Amino acid sequence: MIDQFENFLKTDNLVKHGLPAFVYTSDAFREIENHTVFTNSWVFVGFAHELGEIGDVQPVTVAGKPFFLVRNDNNEITAFHNVCRHRCLKLIESSGNCGQLIQCPYHSWIYDLQGALKAAPYFGGRDRKPPPGFLLEDHGLVAVSCETWHDWIFIRINGEDTDGGLAFDKFIAPLKKRLENIDLAQIKPVATIDFGVLQTNWKALMENFIEPYHVQFVHKTTTSQPLVDHYTILEDHCLGSGCDIAEDKNKDDLKTLAVSSRFLTLFPNFVIGTYAPDQLGVHLNIPVNAGETRQRRVIYLHKDNPASEKEIQQTRQLWYDVHKQDHAICERLQLGRVSEIAADGGYLSPHWEDSVRRFQELVVESVFPQGDASCADAKMRKNNFYD
Repeated sequence: MIDQFENFLKTDNLVKHGLPAFVYTSDAFREIENHTVFTNSWVFVGFAHELGEIGDVQPVTVAGKPFFLVRNDNNEITAFHNVCRHRCLKLIESSGNCGQLIQCPYHSWIYDLQGALKAAPYFGGRDRKPPPGFLLEDHGLVAVSCETWHDWIFIRINGEDTDGGLAFDKFIAPLKKRLENIDLAQIKPVATIDFGVLQTNWKALMENFIEPYHVQFVHKTTTSQPLVDHYTILEDHCLGSGCDIAEDKNKDDLKTLAVSSRFLTLFPNFVIGTYAPDQLGVHLNIPVNAGETRQRRVIYLHKDNPASEKEIQQTRQLWYDVHKQDHAICERLQLGRVSEIAADGGYLSPHWEDSVRRFQELVVESVFPQGDASCADAKMRKNNFYD
């Protein structure tokens, strides 16, 4: 299998191979991603409007580990490891409001919304006092780096001082530049589509969104965006494509999409689409395992958009239909990659899929910082990939 990585890393031809198939099908490789890509990167995890009140909590999973988001009494959204400091119970099981305190259901250890341990009843014996040498302030919940940009929440497990990481302002900078003509403070969420668990690797969904090559073929019944109107976007870790359509080609109905658009991502998993004049869509892709990904989409409009509830539901249905077309393709990609024919990763168009190639290079650079096959081999052997 290491030969397949060498094929990807050392190809100098204009037409290059994609990532080898096991990168999409192997749970062992997925575990390596957990310890690299999803630990050292800013990972998109949720939507701020879903935590609108003080005390609102939401469990999230990143790198296969449990965390939770909370809006604290300073009206800030923060993130913690979702683990009680006593016996390591998962504290938050579902989204909701916990009031002013977070209470473990096992032995009733109590934390405030800042994560400080406020009580550990009877831990030291019958008199309810802590045992000698046990200080409540030493046993609060463990926080992780958390940033909210407009409605979108990101966490970084290893913190900003980790080698190879970006401070959040640098992480978000290339996307801010691409969206500088949109007043994001004026948008509002109007609909959510929860697709549940899809039978495909998370990278397949990201790559599908990044490239425009498939649009006029896969979405011919739901969009009117000819391939010739598209171009790709590559700026650091901000990747995607755009489509500029003349105003007189726009359609007034909501049955198909025929507007100037940008399809942008931030590595590893933030996805945003902008659609003239004032619609946005943001996808949340959370890996479950090598072959499954959980996905949701939130649709946004400008706060002064007069769209009726019927029109919003038509828009929601349109995007549901578009996504289901993408999902069918990505799930068939997953099925095809179990074949030995897929071992070398297939081929990438040097024109339409250069953004996909860059995304795949970011995966390799994150997992194998040295950038060579011997590093890949050593890390895979360490993680029992070949067993």
